[in-house]
Amino acid sequence: MTKNSFFSPVVGQLVPYVPGEQPKLVNLVKLNTNENPYPPSPKVVVAIAQAAQHGLQLYPDPEATVLRQAIATQHGLAAEHVFMGNGSDEVLAHAFFAFFQQGCPLLMPDISYSFYQVYCRLYGIKVKVVPLDGALRLQVADYACSAGDSVAGVVIANPNAPTGVGLPLGDIETLLKVHPGRVVLVDEAYVDFGGQSAVGLIARYPNLLVVHTLSKSRSLAGLRIGYACGQTHLIEALERVKNSFNSYPLDRLAIAGGVAACEDVAYFEQTRHAVMSSREGLMLALEDLGFSVLPSQTNFIFVCHPKADAAQLAASLRQRGILVRHFKQARIDQYLRISIGTPHQSDQLVAALTAILPIQ
Repeated sequence: MTKNSFFSPVVGQLVPYVPGEQPKLVNLVKLNTNENPYPPSPKVVVAIAQAAQHGLQLYPDPEATVLRQAIATQHGLAAEHVFMGNGSDEVLAHAFFAFFQQGCPLLMPDISYSFYQVYCRLYGIKVKVVPLDGALRLQVADYACSAGDSVAGVVIANPNAPTGVGLPLGDIETLLKVHPGRVVLVDEAYVDFGGQSAVGLIARYPNLLVVHTLSKSRSLAGLRIGYACGQTHLIEALERVKNSFNSYPLDRLAIAGGVAACEDVAYFEQTRHAVMSSREGLMLALEDLGFSVLPSQTNFIFVCHPKADAAQLAASLRQRGILVRHFKQARIDQYLRISIGTPHQSDQLVAALTAILPIQ
């Protein structure tokens, strides 16, 4: 027997998500996985240390009640409108399982977070990709189906990844009105860096589910905290899936750290504005080097250069100890996604690119 003869039929056909490289090397300028360049609030470290001193022999609160309430308060919602999960990837996976196994296709952009299609393969969900336009922007009119067409729902990232381009709330409302009988999932992983959140629309739209993470703007990628906001019937569905999979997705340390991060609003504002300021400066510097830079409302930028191959650029930067993300996907294989680092890291990147690029 071959080793894969033990696989179930589904597992044998899966094409898993490939995360950004996490090399175990020192002194790297790591701009490839959209992590926050700043550490979490010092209050987070204190809260985790205190939580570690007692109670670890006990299971955590399966509802993460105090964190759920802190997030609800932050968004002006009731706690029953919030669902907690082990990172937004787990929240997204539960949502795909809960809402999109309708037998008809799920609509999503052709260029977006690649985990979406992985979930569809895992759960046997049909997909209809909707191409971004020639400027790599999402056009909401393309999501209006013909009379009689059935869809399982709509999934978009707003702002989009890996392009960084955001949609205004009016476009989100259009999607919700066009598909009133299906869930429209808006993944807002990067919204705190300049996008417009759809959370304020939840009270008016029973088909809206908004997914967030504390990995990016709260600097907690290492704790794995994600959540969804929606009306109570959507939250109930997610809870039913969660409690059929893992009743304790968040541990005691994550809950304590998450609450502290949510409560330290001043630190959150300081660091997210620092990232946005660095982003604007880096965009200008790369444009001066001849790059085309898409507008960004995220903690990364998406760029291409008319005189340099993207894969070769990424390889040359790596040789200089700088990591960026290159995608081999059609239509974007000449782009690089560059996470926003500290001002010093941005200077190192610009200096390296100045040395690498052909003379203008």
